[in-house]
Amino acid sequence: MLNSVVVFVAMLLGLLVLFSHRVRVSEKWQATVTPLASIIGSGFLVSVPIIAKEIGHWAIIGISGLILAAYCVGAVIRFNILHTEQIVEQQQQEGRIRLTTSLEKLSQLTLAFAYFISIAYYLVLLGNFLLKGFGYEHREIANWIGTVLTVFIGLVGFSGGLHLVERVEKYAVSLNLTVIFGLLVGLLFYNGELAFSGQWEVRDGLKAVGLEKVQIMLGLLIVVQGFETSKFIGDEYSPKMRAETMRNAQMYSAVIYLCFFALLTVLFPLLKNDESVSGIITLVGHVAIVLPLLLTLGAVASQFGASVADSIGSAGLLEDVTNRRVKIRHAYPFITFVSVTLIWSTDILHIITLSSRAFALFYMLQCCVALTALWQLKGMRNRVGMFWFTGATGLLCALVVLFGIPSGV
Repeated sequence: MLNSVVVFVAMLLGLLVLFSHRVRVSEKWQATVTPLASIIGSGFLVSVPIIAKEIGHWAIIGISGLILAAYCVGAVIRFNILHTEQIVEQQQQEGRIRLTTSLEKLSQLTLAFAYFISIAYYLVLLGNFLLKGFGYEHREIANWIGTVLTVFIGLVGFSGGLHLVERVEKYAVSLNLTVIFGLLVGLLFYNGELAFSGQWEVRDGLKAVGLEKVQIMLGLLIVVQGFETSKFIGDEYSPKMRAETMRNAQMYSAVIYLCFFALLTVLFPLLKNDESVSGIITLVGHVAIVLPLLLTLGAVASQFGASVADSIGSAGLLEDVTNRRVKIRHAYPFITFVSVTLIWSTDILHIITLSSRAFALFYMLQCCVALTALWQLKGMRNRVGMFWFTGATGLLCALVVLFGIPSGV
């Protein structure tokens, strides 16, 4: 009971901060929360049972590797925000079709299709978490929940009303961040209780980590993805603001992920009898009795908000890439068809890996865009070092595309 009180007090403090006037009117926070919410949305929850099952107490190292890889990719995208966007805009104004502009268009088209996959991923995950919250698991019912919501979003998008639904996402983001803060404080209190009573111990040792485990980790890039959203809010914020707040979002999310896994490691043995991607719901019940319900509500809200945002994003990208030949409202039936097909043609673990590989392809193309821009920026300071860094990051993304595999959970 005391743990539940601690969680509620932490969440109340979180709500007071997030809904305070100072935070709500802060331009920097608004620009930060967009990528932050994407990074610690669904991946924050689904990563635990998968990584814990695959690499055990190496999990903190595994998530650190994913965070580092994501930060490297983020650095390349920040370079593109600050430098490449100007080059592309200039080439378009001059009516020139150059390699940089062509690669940028191709990367945007790739991202649109990556969003198709992520919509399926978010909504099937929503179905799994919703059922888990009621103590029930059923793949087909979860798929039907995802299908119904996908069709609903597609119909509302086709009718032109999806931006009204998008307003719900702002509240979903605040709810999710508040639940996560309460969860972290609850975990800290739980670990403190164990340590004070002399019961804190990490059991079962470490699992062997081979090439297959590395490939599975490559296939989990999606769990730290989302920072690229800063690239597409240029109508609202300056390039400098977007680059700075993306970096802040990645740093904040890194701290959250590392604290989360460090505090949760002691509970890993309790996952033995739960093979589902939503196993975190049952696991946090050992910390505080209220957490399964709160985490379910937060997960459902964040998945729905993220799927709406990705639907709008993919439709907008298709309109831009086709030079408005495809209108936004006409893109939604196609998005719905692809997403529903994915939901029923594979399982959630394969969708996670497929989504990771699709986003990795987008990131790889963004690295190629940056390389072509670096070739043109002759007078840039540390140009050679950035060239090699970008090439190495692009190679890492290529490895995810080629060798990422789904977990065997």
